[in-house]
Amino acid sequence: MNDRSQLKKYIELMACAMRQDSIAMTTAAGSGHPTSALSAVDIIATLFLYAMKFDPDNFDNPDNDKFILSKGHASPALYAMWHQLGKISDQELMTYRQFSSTLEGHATPRFAYTTVATGSLGMGLSMGAGQALTALKDGRSYKVFVLLGDGETAEGQIWEAAEIAAHYKLSNLIAIVDCNRLGQSEPTMDEWDVQRYAAKFSTFGWKTAVVDGHDVEQLMDVYDKVLDSSAQPMVIIAKTIKGKGIEQIENKQGFHGKSFSRQQADEYLKPLKQLYTTIHKELASTYKWQPTIPKSVRGILSNTSLQNVDIGPDYVVGQKIATRKVYGQALAACGDLLPTLLCLDGEVKNSTFADIFENAHPDRFIQCYIAEQNMVGMAIGMACIGFIPFVSTFGAFFSRAYDQIRMAAINRAPLRLCGSHAGVSIGEDGPSQMALEDIAMMNAIPDSVILYPSDGVSTWALVQEMSNYNKAISYVRTTREDTPVLYPIDEKFHIGGCKVLRSSTQDVVCVIGAGITLHQALQAYTTLVQEDIHISVIDLYSVKPFDVETVRATIKNSYSRCITVEDHYIPGGIGNIIAAHLCDDAINFTMLGVTHIPRSGKPEELRAWAGIDAASIVKTVKSLL
Repeated sequence: MNDRSQLKKYIELMACAMRQDSIAMTTAAGSGHPTSALSAVDIIATLFLYAMKFDPDNFDNPDNDKFILSKGHASPALYAMWHQLGKISDQELMTYRQFSSTLEGHATPRFAYTTVATGSLGMGLSMGAGQALTALKDGRSYKVFVLLGDGETAEGQIWEAAEIAAHYKLSNLIAIVDCNRLGQSEPTMDEWDVQRYAAKFSTFGWKTAVVDGHDVEQLMDVYDKVLDSSAQPMVIIAKTIKGKGIEQIENKQGFHGKSFSRQQADEYLKPLKQLYTTIHKELASTYKWQPTIPKSVRGILSNTSLQNVDIGPDYVVGQKIATRKVYGQALAACGDLLPTLLCLDGEVKNSTFADIFENAHPDRFIQCYIAEQNMVGMAIGMACIGFIPFVSTFGAFFSRAYDQIRMAAINRAPLRLCGSHAGVSIGEDGPSQMALEDIAMMNAIPDSVILYPSDGVSTWALVQEMSNYNKAISYVRTTREDTPVLYPIDEKFHIGGCKVLRSSTQDVVCVIGAGITLHQALQAYTTLVQEDIHISVIDLYSVKPFDVETVRATIKNSYSRCITVEDHYIPGGIGNIIAAHLCDDAINFTMLGVTHIPRSGKPEELRAWAGIDAASIVKTVKSLL
């Protein structure tokens, strides 16, 4: 028997062992998706043991091929593979889905051998496209393999990813569709029509192949084709059987997401154990599998820390410039020192001013077109392998990608998001373009950072701060219109800070603004002081986290009266965030914000209509006295 035949036998042996593992661990857990795992084990075993180049002892090797389990509920198959590779002990395997275990129901970065967290279906191909494109940008030769469930191909994001992968000619991206016919509650849309799946991907510009997903020889042959040079991404449509290996439930509806009793498991494991013994006898006793270790291209790119680097702007106080434009300028400057910084934009680069970065670093700008879900998914993939993606679009359009942002948090992926065109202040374009829920959305994400600069100097500094924040997502909210520079260029800003711009011993109310409303608050101050009414004014440029003690002290020194003013809906906005932290203090809160669906109009008309302009602040202050 030649080496290839021996390897084929070994893969079949491992697939049999993985089926046993998948049944055993889900039975021990009392929950899980064993039938979904059973349809995928031959695909995964052949992929890991034959097609992929990777070092099992150095999972973080940047030149390793990548594997993404987009059908995340098939996690038992993934854990079973790593168990057979010796990275999960027998005892640990039986902790599947337990609170203290890293083997979660859908794999997360708590498990050391997963590239990205999945589970919200339809995202894996976007993440894979991001990593494949990064390889081309970074001069590496690794391939990215993404295992999709057939049911999740109903998600539109799959086709956003398919289109952009073909556009960028990602020949290093290989998708495998586990076409097992059965969804959760009924058969999938196309069932076993494998040619229809192939035709769809072919229409999007992919090279296609159709195989029996349980025939190791066919899988080995088709994986050989992956090595061929091509300017196209490739998809393998693997016809499989849900529950493969358990004759009693193969291709039967009603077993999705159901573990087996111990009695059932014992019954189902008997023929698998017999098969394992049979295959083992056919395998040469001296056979030993060896991984194919990739050639090292070089080390990981080194970034220069921006903590103590002066790359500041040359603005002057009083100069008018839009914070959205400063975002582009600051990002381009950061890119000079951070070779792993990438900029993704949703085809609004001349509005977000991401085109300034593109002009400075064209090889690191990625046009994602009008496909926000895919754009954020790609950025997750990039962030999970150590790159620094900044993602920009209108703030309103991040709502379309909120599930992806939520998954970024689960991935512990430090995405940097820039939402431009905040609030009613965008004016005539109307409510569909106005970001009015974005602060509330981002605030709900654990450990997220929300920044809302009011001028050019603070915007520049806060973009620099974002590049250094690696704990979770960070979001900067930028304004469409030009606003005057308030701060000298050497003013310091940091995440969690604020600026008290006006204060005295005579303050009767504290007014807190951010972004565009800070300028309205300062105008209100000028009007009120002429009437001998003194207010303190805070620039809450860091909305989350914010400087609780400074805000509390300033409000206390203003007769414990506080007015928050925001170009955002009140629920979940700045006022709610502050009040939640100071709810135990005896503070009289008044929240000014947008309370109804707005309309087109001039920015100043809309701010007056919403009650967030200077005149409204003046009126509200007087009403409290």
